[in-house]
Amino acid sequence: MRILIVEDDETLADGLVAGLQLGGFVPELTSTCAEGDCAVRDGGFAAVVLDLMLPDGSGLDLLRRWRQAGLHIPVILLTALDSVADRIAGLDRGADDYLGKPFDLQELAARLRAIGRRQEGRAEPVMRHGALVLDPAQQMATCNDRPVNLSRREYTLLAALMERPGAIVARAILEDRLYGWQEGVESNALEVHVHNLRAKLGAGVIRTVRGVGYQLHEVAP
Repeated sequence: MRILIVEDDETLADGLVAGLQLGGFVPELTSTCAEGDCAVRDGGFAAVVLDLMLPDGSGLDLLRRWRQAGLHIPVILLTALDSVADRIAGLDRGADDYLGKPFDLQELAARLRAIGRRQEGRAEPVMRHGALVLDPAQQMATCNDRPVNLSRREYTLLAALMERPGAIVARAILEDRLYGWQEGVESNALEVHVHNLRAKLGAGVIRTVRGVGYQLHEVAP
């Protein structure tokens, strides 16, 4: 999942980025309402982790503007204001979830995974496609019940394809999932990861659609 973080506390923000990367997410960081607003309107994020107290305004006001504009991106609020009234106010403004500071990073990751399941219309905590199974919580993959050792980027690429089984996923979408807009991408980086996945899962699992992107085929049991 590609996640936008809107947080101005540098220490907390750096910890969020590092922790979510280890959890298999692709986090992008902004520190103001203005930067967060531009990023969300540009699109491409699965969810937003939004602080309420930002240098140039209130996260609640930013959330209200998004909802008034018809932007339905899921939002988890982060705040030191954690009374029942504060939580009710945040949820009633359109937030999907709420975490009071300090919070456990693993809990935030679990809440983001739950949001991802709802977006994909699945209740099961693992992703399945034929004989392929991905467990986002454990960052594990199996094929025909055998563990498959994947790098972080290989896992992210496979997850992006499994979210759209049988569909052609555009190259630009996959590169965004792997690297985001804050990292440079070498011209053949995506091909290298696809090649490595084919070596581990079978040559016919990922089909190249030239000029468009890639398509996941089922692995036969």
